[in-house]
Amino acid sequence: MANKPLKLTLIRGLPGSGKSTLASTIDAVHLEADMYFVDKQGDYHYRADEIANAHRWCQQQTEYHLAKGSNVVVANTFVKQWEMQAYKELADKYQAALAVRVCSAAYPNIHGVSQDIIETMRANWED
Repeated sequence: MANKPLKLTLIRGLPGSGKSTLASTIDAVHLEADMYFVDKQGDYHYRADEIANAHRWCQQQTEYHLAKGSNVVVANTFVKQWEMQAYKELADKYQAALAVRVCSAAYPNIHGVSQDIIETMRANWED
């Protein structure tokens, strides 16, 4: 019996658009850069000066799980197209089918992102 091909799903959208909810319905390892800011007790402590490290961690975790043969779903804002590039390269490297899904609902965001920041993200959104 042949191995099923790997799948990497990227879910993009503004804060509160339903990314995490959608990701939780997909049978795959669920990763988000925001997970970097969750402590051992499960409390979220965002630090803007650590955002680059959070995204690097998310990419490293994605590669780790793809290398192990696991399907992965990554739910990040991905406002700009280039923000998905490292994941596209990982999909190529591990011959994983790549799917990109966009969420556009408007739920309260769980991380307290201000409406001003969300509006700036919306203005900078690249289809």
